Amino acid sequence: MGHRHIDCTTGLLAAEASEAGVPASLVDELIERAHREIRSGLLPSCQLALAHNGRLVAYRTLGAAQPDDSFVVFSCTKILMAGALWLAIGEGLVSRDTRVAQVVPEFATNGKEVVTVEQLLTHTAGFPSAPFSPDDWEDRARRLERFSSWRLNWEPGSRFEYHSAAAHWVLAEILERVTGTDYRRFIHERLTEPLGLSRLRLGVPEESQSDIQGLVAVGEPPTSEQIESATGIAGLDLTELGNVAEEHLLEFNGVARRRVGVPGGGAVGTAAELAMFLQAVMANPGRMWDPGVLAAGTREVLCTFTDPMVGVPANRTLGLLLAGDDGFSALRGFGRTVSAAAFGHMGAGGQVAWADPASGLSFVYLTNGLDRDPIRMGRRGSSLSNRAGAVTLEAGTR
Repeated sequence: MGHRHIDCTTGLLAAEASEAGVPASLVDELIERAHREIRSGLLPSCQLALAHNGRLVAYRTLGAAQPDDSFVVFSCTKILMAGALWLAIGEGLVSRDTRVAQVVPEFATNGKEVVTVEQLLTHTAGFPSAPFSPDDWEDRARRLERFSSWRLNWEPGSRFEYHSAAAHWVLAEILERVTGTDYRRFIHERLTEPLGLSRLRLGVPEESQSDIQGLVAVGEPPTSEQIESATGIAGLDLTELGNVAEEHLLEFNGVARRRVGVPGGGAVGTAAELAMFLQAVMANPGRMWDPGVLAAGTREVLCTFTDPMVGVPANRTLGLLLAGDDGFSALRGFGRTVSAAAFGHMGAGGQVAWADPASGLSFVYLTNGLDRDPIRMGRRGSSLSNRAGAVTLEAGTR
Protein backbone atom coordinates (compact mmCIF):
# COMPACT_ATOMS: atom_id res chain seq x y z
CA MET A 1 0.00 0.00 0.00
CA GLY A 2 1.49 3.36 -0.97
CA HIS A 3 1.57 6.25 1.41
CA ARG A 4 -0.11 9.58 0.81
CA HIS A 5 0.60 13.15 1.85
CA ILE A 6 -1.78 14.28 4.57
CA ASP A 7 -1.95 17.95 5.55
CA CYS A 8 -1.73 18.10 9.32
CA THR A 9 0.17 21.37 9.64
CA THR A 10 -2.49 24.06 9.73
CA GLY A 11 -2.22 24.38 13.48
CA LEU A 12 1.50 25.02 13.47
CA LEU A 13 0.85 28.74 13.05
CA ALA A 14 -0.80 28.63 16.51
CA ALA A 15 -4.36 29.90 16.44
CA GLU A 16 -5.46 31.99 19.38
CA ALA A 17 -7.09 29.86 22.04
CA SER A 18 -10.25 31.93 21.98
CA GLU A 19 -10.65 31.39 18.24
CA ALA A 20 -10.60 27.63 18.79
CA GLY A 21 -13.18 27.73 21.56
CA VAL A 22 -10.65 26.98 24.28
CA PRO A 23 -11.02 28.90 27.57
CA ALA A 24 -8.12 31.36 27.36
CA SER A 25 -7.94 31.68 31.14
CA LEU A 26 -7.23 27.96 31.53
CA VAL A 27 -4.56 28.10 28.85
CA ASP A 28 -3.00 31.06 30.66
CA GLU A 29 -2.97 29.03 33.89
CA LEU A 30 -1.19 26.19 32.10
CA ILE A 31 1.47 28.49 30.66
CA GLU A 32 1.91 30.26 33.99
CA ARG A 33 2.48 26.89 35.69
CA ALA A 34 5.15 26.02 33.14
CA HIS A 35 6.82 29.38 33.84
CA ARG A 36 7.30 28.54 37.52
CA GLU A 37 10.52 26.51 37.26
CA ILE A 38 11.91 28.84 34.59
CA ARG A 39 11.47 31.91 36.78
CA SER A 40 12.89 30.14 39.82
CA GLY A 41 15.99 29.24 37.83
CA LEU A 42 15.53 25.48 38.24
CA LEU A 43 14.97 24.71 34.55
CA PRO A 44 16.86 26.45 31.73
CA SER A 45 14.13 26.00 29.11
CA CYS A 46 10.86 24.27 28.42
CA GLN A 47 8.33 24.07 25.63
CA LEU A 48 4.65 23.16 25.71
CA ALA A 49 1.90 22.69 23.16
CA LEU A 50 -1.82 22.09 23.34
CA ALA A 51 -3.76 21.02 20.24
CA HIS A 52 -7.38 20.23 19.44
CA ASN A 53 -8.97 18.59 16.40
CA GLY A 54 -5.92 19.03 14.18
CA ARG A 55 -5.30 22.61 15.24
CA LEU A 56 -2.59 23.96 17.52
CA VAL A 57 -4.22 26.25 20.09
CA ALA A 58 -1.27 27.01 22.38
CA TYR A 59 2.48 26.76 21.80
CA ARG A 60 5.08 28.42 23.98
CA THR A 61 8.84 28.17 24.42
CA LEU A 62 10.03 29.50 27.78
CA GLY A 63 13.48 30.27 29.11
CA ALA A 64 16.72 30.36 27.14
CA ALA A 65 15.53 28.32 24.15
CA GLN A 66 14.50 29.90 20.87
CA PRO A 67 10.82 29.60 19.85
CA ASP A 68 11.26 26.70 17.45
CA ASP A 69 14.18 24.88 19.03
CA SER A 70 13.95 21.11 19.29
CA PHE A 71 14.23 19.01 22.43
CA VAL A 72 15.21 15.39 23.04
CA VAL A 73 11.88 13.67 23.78
CA PHE A 74 13.39 10.51 25.30
CA SER A 75 10.80 7.71 25.68
CA CYS A 76 8.07 9.76 24.01
CA THR A 77 9.95 8.36 20.98
CA LYS A 78 8.02 5.15 21.63
CA ILE A 79 4.92 6.90 20.26
CA LEU A 80 6.65 7.15 16.86
CA MET A 81 7.89 3.58 16.99
CA ALA A 82 4.41 2.35 17.88
CA GLY A 83 2.99 4.25 14.91
CA ALA A 84 5.55 2.65 12.60
CA LEU A 85 4.81 -0.87 13.87
CA TRP A 86 1.06 -0.26 13.53
CA LEU A 87 1.65 0.48 9.84
CA ALA A 88 3.63 -2.73 9.32
CA ILE A 89 1.06 -4.81 11.19
CA GLY A 90 -1.86 -3.22 9.34
CA GLU A 91 -0.23 -3.97 6.00
CA GLY A 92 0.25 -7.63 6.91
CA LEU A 93 4.05 -7.46 6.95
CA VAL A 94 4.13 -8.81 10.49
CA SER A 95 1.52 -9.62 13.13
CA ARG A 96 1.15 -9.05 16.85
CA ASP A 97 1.58 -12.79 17.39
CA THR A 98 4.63 -13.18 15.17
CA ARG A 99 7.54 -14.64 17.05
CA VAL A 100 10.59 -12.42 16.83
CA ALA A 101 12.70 -15.43 15.86
CA GLN A 102 10.68 -15.83 12.65
CA VAL A 103 11.90 -12.42 11.48
CA VAL A 104 15.22 -12.11 13.31
CA PRO A 105 16.74 -15.62 13.65
CA GLU A 106 19.74 -14.19 15.54
CA PHE A 107 17.38 -13.41 18.42
CA ALA A 108 16.38 -17.08 18.86
CA THR A 109 18.74 -18.02 21.70
CA ASN A 110 18.60 -18.62 25.44
CA GLY A 111 14.85 -19.23 25.55
CA LYS A 112 13.93 -16.08 23.61
CA GLU A 113 12.52 -18.15 20.74
CA VAL A 114 8.99 -17.69 22.11
CA VAL A 115 9.01 -13.88 22.43
CA THR A 116 6.37 -12.18 20.25
CA VAL A 117 6.03 -8.74 18.70
CA GLU A 118 3.17 -7.92 21.06
CA GLN A 119 5.31 -8.81 24.07
CA LEU A 120 7.99 -6.40 22.87
CA LEU A 121 5.40 -3.62 22.55
CA THR A 122 3.81 -4.32 25.95
CA HIS A 123 7.09 -4.70 27.89
CA THR A 124 6.33 -8.30 28.81
CA ALA A 125 9.14 -9.85 26.74
CA GLY A 126 11.27 -10.86 29.71
CA PHE A 127 14.58 -9.04 29.17
CA PRO A 128 14.22 -5.56 30.71
CA SER A 129 17.82 -5.57 31.96
CA ALA A 130 19.48 -6.76 28.76
CA PRO A 131 22.98 -5.22 28.56
CA PHE A 132 23.45 -2.97 25.56
CA SER A 133 26.39 -0.59 25.36
CA PRO A 134 25.89 2.67 23.45
CA ASP A 135 29.09 1.77 21.63
CA ASP A 136 27.15 -1.04 19.92
CA TRP A 137 24.24 1.08 18.73
CA GLU A 138 25.63 2.24 15.38
CA ASP A 139 26.98 -1.16 14.31
CA ARG A 140 24.24 -3.51 13.12
CA ALA A 141 26.44 -6.62 13.32
CA ARG A 142 27.27 -5.84 16.94
CA ARG A 143 23.60 -5.20 17.69
CA LEU A 144 22.73 -8.63 16.36
CA GLU A 145 25.49 -10.18 18.46
CA ARG A 146 23.95 -8.51 21.49
CA PHE A 147 20.51 -9.86 20.60
CA SER A 148 21.96 -13.38 20.54
CA SER A 149 23.74 -12.98 23.87
CA TRP A 150 20.76 -11.73 25.86
CA ARG A 151 19.17 -14.01 28.43
CA LEU A 152 15.69 -13.87 29.89
CA ASN A 153 15.07 -12.48 33.36
CA TRP A 154 11.70 -14.21 33.48
CA GLU A 155 9.26 -16.11 31.27
CA PRO A 156 7.92 -13.95 28.43
CA GLY A 157 4.31 -12.93 28.95
CA SER A 158 4.35 -13.69 32.67
CA ARG A 159 4.82 -10.17 34.06
CA PHE A 160 5.47 -6.52 33.20
CA GLU A 161 8.71 -4.65 33.63
CA TYR A 162 9.60 -1.59 31.61
CA HIS A 163 12.08 -2.33 28.80
CA SER A 164 13.61 1.12 28.40
CA ALA A 165 15.72 0.46 25.32
CA ALA A 166 16.50 -3.16 24.37
CA ALA A 167 13.04 -4.19 23.16
CA HIS A 168 12.77 -1.23 20.81
CA TRP A 169 16.10 -2.02 19.21
CA VAL A 170 14.63 -5.43 18.39
CA LEU A 171 11.46 -3.76 17.08
CA ALA A 172 13.61 -1.53 14.87
CA GLU A 173 15.34 -4.60 13.43
CA ILE A 174 11.97 -6.24 12.78
CA LEU A 175 10.72 -3.11 11.05
CA GLU A 176 13.77 -3.01 8.79
CA ARG A 177 13.50 -6.66 7.82
CA VAL A 178 9.79 -6.67 7.00
CA THR A 179 9.79 -3.32 5.17
CA GLY A 180 13.22 -3.41 3.58
CA THR A 181 13.76 0.15 4.80
CA ASP A 182 15.92 1.65 7.53
CA TYR A 183 13.63 2.21 10.53
CA ARG A 184 14.51 5.92 10.73
CA ARG A 185 13.82 6.43 7.05
CA PHE A 186 10.56 4.47 7.36
CA ILE A 187 9.34 6.74 10.15
CA HIS A 188 10.27 9.80 8.10
CA GLU A 189 8.76 8.62 4.81
CA ARG A 190 5.63 6.98 6.16
CA LEU A 191 4.79 9.09 9.22
CA THR A 192 6.39 12.47 9.77
CA GLU A 193 6.84 13.55 6.14
CA PRO A 194 3.26 12.74 5.04
CA LEU A 195 1.99 14.63 8.09
CA GLY A 196 4.21 17.63 7.36
CA LEU A 197 6.11 17.28 10.64
CA SER A 198 9.64 17.92 9.43
CA ARG A 199 11.04 18.84 12.84
CA LEU A 200 10.03 15.56 14.48
CA ARG A 201 13.11 13.47 13.76
CA LEU A 202 14.73 10.18 14.69
CA GLY A 203 18.39 10.10 13.70
CA VAL A 204 19.69 13.63 13.06
CA PRO A 205 22.81 14.27 10.93
CA GLU A 206 25.51 16.34 12.60
CA GLU A 207 24.94 19.29 10.28
CA SER A 208 21.27 19.46 11.33
CA GLN A 209 21.72 19.34 15.10
CA SER A 210 22.22 23.03 15.84
CA ASP A 211 18.59 23.60 16.84
CA ILE A 212 18.56 20.87 19.51
CA GLN A 213 18.62 22.19 23.06
CA GLY A 214 21.49 20.80 25.14
CA LEU A 215 20.58 18.79 28.22
CA VAL A 216 21.57 20.07 31.67
CA ALA A 217 21.28 18.30 35.03
CA VAL A 218 19.59 20.58 37.56
CA GLY A 219 18.57 20.66 41.20
CA GLU A 220 19.54 18.38 44.04
CA PRO A 221 18.40 14.84 44.88
CA PRO A 222 15.60 14.61 47.46
CA THR A 223 16.48 14.20 51.12
CA SER A 224 15.72 10.96 52.94
CA GLU A 225 12.88 12.76 54.72
CA GLN A 226 11.38 13.89 51.41
CA ILE A 227 11.64 10.39 49.98
CA GLU A 228 9.96 8.86 53.01
CA SER A 229 7.22 11.49 52.95
CA ALA A 230 6.52 10.87 49.26
CA THR A 231 6.83 7.09 49.20
CA GLY A 232 6.10 6.01 52.75
CA ILE A 233 9.31 3.97 52.69
CA ALA A 234 12.03 4.75 55.21
CA GLY A 235 15.66 4.45 54.11
CA LEU A 236 14.95 4.28 50.38
CA ASP A 237 18.00 5.60 48.49
CA LEU A 238 17.36 7.05 45.03
CA THR A 239 20.78 8.67 44.69
CA GLU A 240 22.63 5.91 42.87
CA LEU A 241 19.75 5.30 40.48
CA GLY A 242 19.55 9.01 39.74
CA ASN A 243 23.26 9.32 39.03
CA VAL A 244 23.24 6.38 36.63
CA ALA A 245 20.23 7.77 34.80
CA GLU A 246 21.73 11.25 34.69
CA GLU A 247 24.98 10.05 33.16
CA HIS A 248 23.11 8.03 30.55
CA LEU A 249 20.69 10.81 29.65
CA LEU A 250 23.40 13.44 29.29
CA GLU A 251 25.03 11.27 26.62
CA PHE A 252 22.25 12.48 24.31
CA ASN A 253 24.13 15.78 24.09
CA GLY A 254 26.64 13.93 21.93
CA VAL A 255 26.63 14.16 18.15
CA ALA A 256 26.79 10.38 17.74
CA ARG A 257 23.91 9.71 20.12
CA ARG A 258 21.67 12.12 18.27
CA ARG A 259 22.78 10.77 14.90
CA VAL A 260 22.05 7.12 15.63
CA GLY A 261 18.35 7.60 16.40
CA VAL A 262 17.81 5.37 19.43
CA PRO A 263 14.42 3.76 18.68
CA GLY A 264 13.23 3.70 22.27
CA GLY A 265 14.30 7.19 23.32
CA GLY A 266 16.35 9.21 20.84
CA ALA A 267 13.87 11.30 18.84
CA VAL A 268 14.03 15.08 18.84
CA GLY A 269 11.35 17.57 17.98
CA THR A 270 9.20 20.47 19.06
CA ALA A 271 6.30 20.16 21.45
CA ALA A 272 4.06 21.48 18.68
CA GLU A 273 4.91 18.75 16.19
CA LEU A 274 4.64 15.95 18.73
CA ALA A 275 1.24 17.30 19.82
CA MET A 276 0.16 17.38 16.18
CA PHE A 277 1.37 13.82 15.65
CA LEU A 278 -0.88 12.77 18.52
CA GLN A 279 -3.72 14.64 16.81
CA ALA A 280 -3.10 12.50 13.74
CA VAL A 281 -3.20 9.34 15.84
CA MET A 282 -6.63 10.37 17.15
CA ALA A 283 -7.99 11.43 13.75
CA ASN A 284 -6.35 8.71 11.61
CA PRO A 285 -6.39 11.00 8.55
CA GLY A 286 -6.83 9.20 5.26
CA ARG A 287 -7.00 5.92 7.19
CA MET A 288 -3.26 6.08 7.64
CA TRP A 289 -3.50 3.15 10.04
CA ASP A 290 -5.71 0.08 9.94
CA PRO A 291 -8.55 0.90 12.39
CA GLY A 292 -8.31 -2.43 14.19
CA VAL A 293 -4.59 -2.10 14.75
CA LEU A 294 -5.01 1.52 15.82
CA ALA A 295 -7.62 0.44 18.36
CA ALA A 296 -5.15 -2.05 19.83
CA GLY A 297 -2.61 0.75 20.12
CA THR A 298 -4.83 3.44 21.58
CA ARG A 299 -7.91 1.85 23.17
CA GLU A 300 -7.30 -1.75 24.19
CA VAL A 301 -5.46 -2.64 27.40
CA LEU A 302 -3.33 -5.67 26.57
CA CYS A 303 -1.26 -5.78 29.76
CA THR A 304 -2.67 -5.39 33.27
CA PHE A 305 0.28 -6.84 35.15
CA THR A 306 1.46 -4.65 38.01
CA ASP A 307 4.11 -2.09 37.13
CA PRO A 308 6.72 -2.68 39.87
CA MET A 309 7.92 0.93 39.69
CA VAL A 310 4.60 2.41 40.81
CA GLY A 311 2.66 -0.56 42.16
CA VAL A 312 -0.42 -0.22 39.92
CA PRO A 313 -1.58 -2.02 36.75
CA ALA A 314 0.62 -1.12 33.78
CA ASN A 315 -2.35 -0.49 31.45
CA ARG A 316 -0.26 -1.09 28.34
CA THR A 317 -1.69 -1.07 24.84
CA LEU A 318 0.09 -2.15 21.68
CA GLY A 319 2.96 0.27 22.22
CA LEU A 320 1.50 2.96 24.49
CA LEU A 321 -0.38 3.19 27.78
CA LEU A 322 -3.87 4.27 28.81
CA ALA A 323 -4.82 6.58 31.67
CA GLY A 324 -7.59 4.19 32.75
CA ASP A 325 -10.58 4.55 35.04
CA ASP A 326 -9.10 2.94 38.15
CA GLY A 327 -7.97 6.17 39.82
CA PHE A 328 -4.29 5.68 39.02
CA SER A 329 -3.96 7.91 35.96
CA ALA A 330 -1.65 10.31 37.82
CA LEU A 331 0.77 7.49 38.60
CA ARG A 332 0.88 6.74 34.89
CA GLY A 333 1.86 10.34 34.11
CA PHE A 334 -1.51 11.66 32.88
CA GLY A 335 -2.61 13.69 35.87
CA ARG A 336 -6.17 13.45 37.20
CA THR A 337 -8.25 15.56 34.82
CA VAL A 338 -8.01 13.52 31.61
CA SER A 339 -10.61 10.94 30.67
CA ALA A 340 -10.03 7.21 31.09
CA ALA A 341 -9.47 7.02 27.32
CA ALA A 342 -6.38 9.25 27.29
CA PHE A 343 -3.32 7.55 25.80
CA GLY A 344 0.32 8.45 25.29
CA HIS A 345 3.83 7.90 26.60
CA MET A 346 5.99 9.89 28.98
CA GLY A 347 9.75 10.34 28.78
CA ALA A 348 12.76 10.65 31.04
CA GLY A 349 13.58 14.08 32.37
CA GLY A 350 9.93 14.99 32.82
CA GLN A 351 8.75 14.86 29.21
CA VAL A 352 4.97 14.50 28.86
CA ALA A 353 2.95 13.51 25.77
CA TRP A 354 -0.68 12.41 25.71
CA ALA A 355 -3.92 12.71 23.76
CA ASP A 356 -7.47 12.50 25.10
CA PRO A 357 -10.10 11.36 22.57
CA ALA A 358 -12.89 12.43 24.95
CA SER A 359 -11.94 16.10 24.60
CA GLY A 360 -9.96 16.01 21.36
CA LEU A 361 -6.98 17.53 23.15
CA SER A 362 -3.34 16.55 22.90
CA PHE A 363 -0.69 17.95 25.24
CA VAL A 364 3.10 17.88 25.14
CA TYR A 365 5.62 19.34 27.59
CA LEU A 366 9.37 19.14 26.94
CA THR A 367 12.36 20.43 28.88
CA ASN A 368 16.14 20.22 28.62
CA GLY A 369 16.53 20.41 32.41
CA LEU A 370 17.09 16.96 33.89
CA ASP A 371 15.82 17.34 37.45
CA ARG A 372 17.81 15.31 39.97
CA ASP A 373 14.72 15.18 42.19
CA PRO A 374 12.35 12.58 40.67
CA ILE A 375 9.67 13.43 43.23
CA ARG A 376 9.60 17.09 42.21
CA MET A 377 9.76 16.12 38.54
CA GLY A 378 6.77 13.80 38.87
CA ARG A 379 4.73 16.40 40.70
CA ARG A 380 5.53 18.98 38.03
CA GLY A 381 4.36 16.68 35.26
CA SER A 382 1.17 15.84 37.12
CA SER A 383 0.46 19.50 37.82
CA LEU A 384 0.92 20.44 34.17
CA SER A 385 -1.21 17.54 32.96
CA ASN A 386 -3.95 18.46 35.43
CA ARG A 387 -4.09 21.96 33.99
CA ALA A 388 -3.92 20.77 30.40
CA GLY A 389 -6.64 18.19 30.96
CA ALA A 390 -8.87 20.83 32.51
CA VAL A 391 -8.97 22.77 29.25
CA THR A 392 -12.31 21.37 28.12
CA LEU A 393 -13.59 22.85 24.92
CA GLU A 394 -17.26 22.94 25.80
CA ALA A 395 -19.56 21.60 28.45
CA GLY A 396 -20.09 17.88 28.19
CA THR A 397 -16.94 16.97 26.29
CA ARG A 398 -16.08 14.42 28.97
